[in-house]
Amino acid sequence: MPRLRAALLATTLLALPLAAQAQPVTGLYISGGAGYNYLQGTERELTGNAGAAARAAGIPTKVEVTWENGWVGLGSIGWGFGNGLRAEVEGFYRENDYHGTLAAGLASRTNGGKLWQAGAMANVLFDLDLRRFGWAEPIFTPYIGGGIGWSHVAQDNVRTDFRPVRSQLLVSDDDSDVFAFQGIAGASFPLGVPGLSLTAEYRFFGTTDPNFTVVQRQTINNTVTVTKQGLENFNHSALLGLRYAFNQPRPAPVATVAPAAPAAAPAPARTYLVFFDFDRADLTDRARQIIGEAAQAVNSTGTTRIEVAGHADRSGTPQYNQRLSQRRAEAVAAELARRGISRNQISVQAFGESRPLVPTADGVREPQNRRVEIVLR
Repeated sequence: MPRLRAALLATTLLALPLAAQAQPVTGLYISGGAGYNYLQGTERELTGNAGAAARAAGIPTKVEVTWENGWVGLGSIGWGFGNGLRAEVEGFYRENDYHGTLAAGLASRTNGGKLWQAGAMANVLFDLDLRRFGWAEPIFTPYIGGGIGWSHVAQDNVRTDFRPVRSQLLVSDDDSDVFAFQGIAGASFPLGVPGLSLTAEYRFFGTTDPNFTVVQRQTINNTVTVTKQGLENFNHSALLGLRYAFNQPRPAPVATVAPAAPAAAPAPARTYLVFFDFDRADLTDRARQIIGEAAQAVNSTGTTRIEVAGHADRSGTPQYNQRLSQRRAEAVAAELARRGISRNQISVQAFGESRPLVPTADGVREPQNRRVEIVLR
């Protein structure tokens, strides 16, 4: 029996060569990433006396605040449910230096300070398994998702100086706590180490408008005005990162050919493997061809007993997989009968997910375990 199982495994591995295949995450994982952050500028209209004076003078009433290109870093811990769905908690930090302000047609001359934001998000993501779309061995897994959470947004010593009118606008060390939301689109690429993947992402991150104290000092008449002003906060981020899933299955060992039996020792049985698509019990053209070869061997070798055993991978519940393996075994037995084999010669068994060719973690889809074994004795 050990020799038979080794031969079966070798045959299967040769038929379906293993590469670093992309698979949905199952169980606990951690991830982190860093990259570029673009913070959109804010446009506002001058209001009150300032707006009225600008309109009376025939000058623009628009105020535009802009930011330099910045950076973002984040880390998360999450759980994959094995069906593509993931849930995670994320912590993040974004930072952009202040670029300048255009107000009433005048551009600020001297600028400084930065805006930074940090907080936590709860995300839900979905991995798209490309094998469902006919890609037998995908090298990456795209995913989409979104999240909501909280962000602490702070302007750190932001200052600007309009020299032509000798007035200075200062916003110093003010902050705001706001509701945050984001959309995520990315892809993961297995790196050859079980559970380790490279990730590439785009994120749109936004919040409700944070409000900051603005101190405006007019040096002509030495007046100071203190107001609260809102700021739009919409970010576009591009990140590269790493993700590690803790309980991903180890790759199957390299197949080795079992030592050949002595020439005089006849093989105890002939075995044929019939494979099935994910969550399916219908026969493919290749499956019918293999069953046909088994039926011909029955007639040519004088086989008296045929064992048909159904199996499933661990991507569903044990109860469901038991029923699925039974349906697969019955489909193979029916095809043997259609090819002239008496049902009295055929014994049908179903083992569900209990006897995998390739051991995996619970919830993992493994093509080599979705099979029916035909044994001729």
